Amino acid sequence: MDELVKAAMRKWPNVPDCTGWLGLDERGDWYMRDDATQRAGPFPHVKGSRIEHEALKAFIHRNWGHDVTGAWFFQNGPQRVFVELANTPWIWRVTANGGVVSTTGQATQVTHTWLDETGRLYAQTPLGLGLVHSQDIYLASECLEQQVWPEHGELSWAEAPRLHGFIRSPQSKTANR
Repeated sequence: MDELVKAAMRKWPNVPDCTGWLGLDERGDWYMRDDATQRAGPFPHVKGSRIEHEALKAFIHRNWGHDVTGAWFFQNGPQRVFVELANTPWIWRVTANGGVVSTTGQATQVTHTWLDETGRLYAQTPLGLGLVHSQDIYLASECLEQQVWPEHGELSWAEAPRLHGFIRSPQSKTANR
């Protein structure tokens, strides 16, 4: 986490959380969701505006985390901006040596894999569960075939958050408090 963010958290410790304004899709793209977008429907059915600004994406990546309930957020100064997830909190890009790199640029190794009922491939790593990027399925299939990655099991899309400790919609969670 950025030092400026930590300083802002100390200076303003009681800033309310923000929900519904940021989404992460299945391809690792970030989306801003203004009031009109949120009224139009839930993420990812209505995504909003894709964030293209590289410095803003880098800031989100450096300040990405989760709370004890499994809700993922980006720490924006003193405010937690909870993120609506289209699927998992990590989207993996496969590397040439069989490792994976997260949306946030963190390299790690695959410890387990699963397929869901629609054929999407998930990989468990020390960072957590993530979806393998759709453009990397060929590389991932080679990793499975060459036994670089362990054999896969089955995982229900609906059960993944409960089984792997994350929340897809923190906005829904806060609405039910």
